[in-house]
Amino acid sequence: MFGPWWKLGMDTAMLALESQAVIGLRLAKLAAGGAGAQAEAQRMVSEKMFAAGEAAMTMATGGSTQSIVSGYRRKVRANQRRLSRSR
Repeated sequence: MFGPWWKLGMDTAMLALESQAVIGLRLAKLAAGGAGAQAEAQRMVSEKMFAAGEAAMTMATGGSTQSIVSGYRRKVRANQRRLSRSR
């Protein structure tokens, strides 16, 4: 009965923790400055706009909150891998 709610809660908590790691990596990259920092700033803004539109479309077409959280987690993990490699 509470299984889906528990999973959503845990996935949301993990999204928050994983996002903090990406924020730290991005701040380090932005603090370093240069062309890489400029590209990261532009990428960050465009990713957020695209992700918000994608989430809105998912909800508008009857998608679940769980699918949106899962999609965000997938993107955050990809950013974490990419930013960790570039250090």
